Amino acid sequence: KKALREAGIADGQPFDKALADKAEQELKRQYINKSLYGVEVITTVTPIERNRVNLTFSVVEGDVAKIKEIHITGNKAFSESTLLGLFDLDTGGWLSWYTKSDRYSRTKLNADIETLRSYYLARGYLEFKIDSTQVAISPDKQSIAITVNVTEGERFVVSGVKLEGNYLNKEEEFKTLVKIEPGEPYNADHVAETTKAFTDYFGTFGFAFARVEAVPEIDRTNNRVAFVLQADPSRRAYVRRVNVAGNNRTRDEVVRREFRQFESSWYDGDKIRLSRDRVDRLGYFTDVNIDTQEVTGTSDQVDVTVNVVEKPTGNLQLGAGYSSADSVSLLFGIKQENVFGSGNYLGV
Repeated sequence: KKALREAGIADGQPFDKALADKAEQELKRQYINKSLYGVEVITTVTPIERNRVNLTFSVVEGDVAKIKEIHITGNKAFSESTLLGLFDLDTGGWLSWYTKSDRYSRTKLNADIETLRSYYLARGYLEFKIDSTQVAISPDKQSIAITVNVTEGERFVVSGVKLEGNYLNKEEEFKTLVKIEPGEPYNADHVAETTKAFTDYFGTFGFAFARVEAVPEIDRTNNRVAFVLQADPSRRAYVRRVNVAGNNRTRDEVVRREFRQFESSWYDGDKIRLSRDRVDRLGYFTDVNIDTQEVTGTSDQVDVTVNVVEKPTGNLQLGAGYSSADSVSLLFGIKQENVFGSGNYLGV
């Protein structure tokens, strides 16, 4: 029904053949997303009284198409079995009935390809790329073959790291945060960790808009790469407002009293992270994250929003027992760690 509504099909609406065709294609797409490639959708239009029609979509799902082959071509440094071991998708095993790992999904394949890319980029292959991906469906639409074509490129070693830009006269302190190691194979994870550490450190001094870029200088003759870490701290900012969002039950003040970043104070990245951890440790939420947004029309103000997802905090216990001395006994207990969203504990 959701697919029909999204296509503009609803009771009482004027009949439109184009919308009916669109709804049919949307239904097919949803089944195909579940690996039901043999699905058939038949649309029937039946005229009835008072210039109306009944619109019927008959669906024959067919069988689920399963992955029969996965191949990677162009790989030289690592065996195909090693690389396929990184994938969540596979050709099936004794647990596939539960994991459904042999059911093709474009989303899952994209995730596996990113895992493959990360694997190479963390092992020196700076210029690794995915050339193409082919997904072939058998004529009976029961099996799928996947081929991933890659170009590994050469393996690069880091030759050096230097800092450029404005480091607030704290270059030596920033150097201690560098994760990129000269003499070691290029590792994209280390580059990302370094730029994040630099950005976070700028944040401790109030520079919420700092930009750090790792610029590679590639020597393809010797398969070496040097990195220039270019930094622009931009401008200091102070926090205009701290907002709390997603707390359907817990009161704002329960979250706010855990905050160590105060309104109208300079932005401090360390205090922001400490505040996030303190809110998370309350135990009232399944997820806590913080979003920092620049205030429109200003150059030195930000709003900080704490986004939370509530979780059940109550516990009810019921039990019964029997003994020759006491005969039948009943046990009842109730515990609420966040009574009425106040952050207080109640146990009976």
